Amino acid sequence: MSSTPGSRVVVTGATGNVGTSVVRLLSEDPRIESVLGLARRIPEWTPPRTEWTSADLASDRTDLTGRFQGADAVIHLAWAFQPTHDPARTWRTNVLGSIRVFEAAAAAGVRTLVHASSVGAYSPGPKDRMVDESWPTHGWPDAAYCREKAYLERTLDTFEREHPDIRVVRMRPAFLFKRESASEQRRIFGGRFLPGPLARPELLPFLPDIPGLRVQALHTDDAAEAYRLALHTDVRGPFNLAADPPVDAELLGGMLNSRPVRLPRTAARSAIAAAWGLRLLPASPHLFDAVLRLPLMDSSRARTELDWRPSRSATEVLEEFLEGLQQGAGAETAPMRGRKVG
Repeated sequence: MSSTPGSRVVVTGATGNVGTSVVRLLSEDPRIESVLGLARRIPEWTPPRTEWTSADLASDRTDLTGRFQGADAVIHLAWAFQPTHDPARTWRTNVLGSIRVFEAAAAAGVRTLVHASSVGAYSPGPKDRMVDESWPTHGWPDAAYCREKAYLERTLDTFEREHPDIRVVRMRPAFLFKRESASEQRRIFGGRFLPGPLARPELLPFLPDIPGLRVQALHTDDAAEAYRLALHTDVRGPFNLAADPPVDAELLGGMLNSRPVRLPRTAARSAIAAAWGLRLLPASPHLFDAVLRLPLMDSSRARTELDWRPSRSATEVLEEFLEGLQQGAGAETAPMRGRKVG
């Protein structure tokens, strides 16, 4: 994509956690002339130089090619995390919908495609050192989220060979949080009726310390900045995105003034599996298995080639997110709507 004024960018999944941050940054970028946000439900939120259109990626009747006509770039963020009990349904939206996006971008003559991959696309890896973008991306096959992200990595391998004139960038961020995403993420992973105030430190004297539970976090706005930079930089391929330090029970215990207590994997998984089986918990035990095996990522390529730096540490990100949980924080879009429970 050219860095000169006049650029038009289409963003799918524009009203979610990442989409709201990406749209806001693009709307403030003087090198972007206009932004078209695609979402199933049109928001009341109206950033500068931004227009909205309703689109269901899972529907064959949605004319994506028409919506992409005249665009210099497409940023593909749309993703359905639920229902976790119906993987065929998420496959239709996430995989088949993404393939429609890729094909429509090519048919419309879009020159730049930026795809939201994930740390979840990576095969199991180390927790004591960091891996670069060459680490295998075969996911954890039992978890639908990882399976779908990994499948799209293979799809893009073929797409790039068939369309060498299209610049394809794959972002592989760590777990993304911001204050405004607290209510949405509580509903997605904890359930609609999980009280956010449970995140108060005084209610958590003990914290489960589960072997392998060491992950990375990143502020959603920092991830969005990497997407923006990718539009203006002649780069291709994958980029790891994560902030320091890695998050584990020791770090969380220090933040919450809670004492880590060792809990075997099997005990934790059994509890999650039981709650998921009873439909009390939306997050599946398969995703829990995957999280315990995700590698830690080295973000050197993004720092070097995009000149990207996280503006907040992982600790600052989690502090902001926990505050949002306690307050029922949200934003002016349907997926991000705030709600305090408890």
